[in-house]
Amino acid sequence: MKISNKVLMPIGDASETVDTLYPLYRLQEAGFEPVVAAPEKRVYQMVLHEVRPGWTITREWEGYQIEADVAFADVDPEEFAGVFYSGGRAPEYIRDDADLIRATQHFFDANKPIASVCHGVEIPARADRVRGRRMATVAKCQFDLEVCGGTYVNAACVVDGNLVSGRTFHDHGHYIGPWIQLLEAQRAGLVVPVAAE
Repeated sequence: MKISNKVLMPIGDASETVDTLYPLYRLQEAGFEPVVAAPEKRVYQMVLHEVRPGWTITREWEGYQIEADVAFADVDPEEFAGVFYSGGRAPEYIRDDADLIRATQHFFDANKPIASVCHGVEIPARADRVRGRRMATVAKCQFDLEVCGGTYVNAACVVDGNLVSGRTFHDHGHYIGPWIQLLEAQRAGLVVPVAAE
């Protein structure tokens, strides 16, 4: 069976710019085809999303725009090697999309390489796929993870079987590499590790 080179990247308005573009370009460098998916096929506004000195909450500034290649409703997850869940505010709004939930459940159930950063955890949490899994996420999403049965780990890279995660864009240099290694191993026909029971 030929393994696909396509990797799904679900986004929406207010997806974090660096969280989205850094893995997109890293996937291209590694010979994969990132496919941007969203509620509908159109142009979306990304943001810069971080807590700045003097602020106690996250601020946002407009970032680059990005065009979705496909709508969630048209995604066949069987065609994809893996998935990346970007951060920003978008996950909070797209996590209730039934087609995105269906695709998310497939990636977890099929043990395909999955990466998540920052607020990205809200999508697999809503899909009931973080139960018993160890993950990093931004500290303010610790509750979202734990209330859905996951275990929060405050680290730049957490690998739990096929699931690789980081806290924020500051961690990209730590967790993206191990996730791409899982994709490359799968492409080479090697077995992707399964989460410990």
